Amino acid sequence: MHVMNQLRTGITTGTCAAGAAKASALHLAGLECERVSVCNLEGREFALDVFREGECFGVVKYSGDDRADITDGVKVLARVESLGTGDSITFCAGEGVGTATLPGLKVAPGEPAINPVPREMITRAVREVLPGVSVRVTLSIPGGRELARRTFNPRLGIIGGLSILGTTGIVKPMNEQALLDSLTLELSMIHALGFREVYITFAATGEKFTRKLFNVRGRNVIQCGNYPGHVLDECAKLGFSHATLCGHPGKLLKVAGGSFCTHSRVSGGGLESLCAQLAILGASPELVRKVYRSNTSREAIDIVRREGFSLVWSVLAEIVSRKCRERVNDSLRVSAVFADGEGQVLGGYHDE
Repeated sequence: MHVMNQLRTGITTGTCAAGAAKASALHLAGLECERVSVCNLEGREFALDVFREGECFGVVKYSGDDRADITDGVKVLARVESLGTGDSITFCAGEGVGTATLPGLKVAPGEPAINPVPREMITRAVREVLPGVSVRVTLSIPGGRELARRTFNPRLGIIGGLSILGTTGIVKPMNEQALLDSLTLELSMIHALGFREVYITFAATGEKFTRKLFNVRGRNVIQCGNYPGHVLDECAKLGFSHATLCGHPGKLLKVAGGSFCTHSRVSGGGLESLCAQLAILGASPELVRKVYRSNTSREAIDIVRREGFSLVWSVLAEIVSRKCRERVNDSLRVSAVFADGEGQVLGGYHDE
């Protein structure tokens, strides 16, 4: 029997930072090395190759088989400086490491975007070498400012670069949980800013339309990607009072059919939802067949408009609202708006 090889795991930027900081601390103590070992908070040990770059020491990030990780191959650099006798550790953001500017994140505004677990790993690694010494740890990621534009950081109010992340020290391939955690974090930030009403869109085009339609200027618009269900769940947990879900029929029709993960690999039925409601509204079998055989959402929209059944979009919006409220046990009011590819409203339902 052929057994497939397991996907290779990698190491987080937090693990890299801990290794780089330990190498820098060893240098400060008068010791040189080409390899260090650090542990995560559960005691798992990582042996890391280190190198020197100017006044810093570094570890190259390795993401294993997680091809979606844009930080694979970056250098994570650390410089540890003595501040004299004591036990304090001050963290600083160097080139390519971001700084938090908004509340609701795992670090306070004004702090380097170095999450709590990496901070603890770095602290333990440095303390192994320099007990009883107060130090400043400056972390850098060359090229991090440019890479950060391709992450959630700009939306989260993290400016200047990437975040130093990790909870286990390990990067697992195809880690969907990392994306869900980012969505939860963004919602926490929105809630911490005082918003209790949130607008949920699927992508950038939907956000642009939503902001224009509702004249939204604040940060309370979130792009859920393929995970409207997760975002609704988190909205309910955090205590939001009202959510408005805006989107193109290609995605929103799936929610009307009860699918809360809208990726094409795991959900469908959007066209069937549209056809069912057209039939209930009295559309002829010929019209329903024509819509069902349409090749694109745009074609279906044009047929519905041409045949005078545009009311179906408002009916479907009310169904979306009901499905969403059922998911969160009516703990959240949910409105819905369907829009075409040009950002024109097809129909909507406002949940009072």
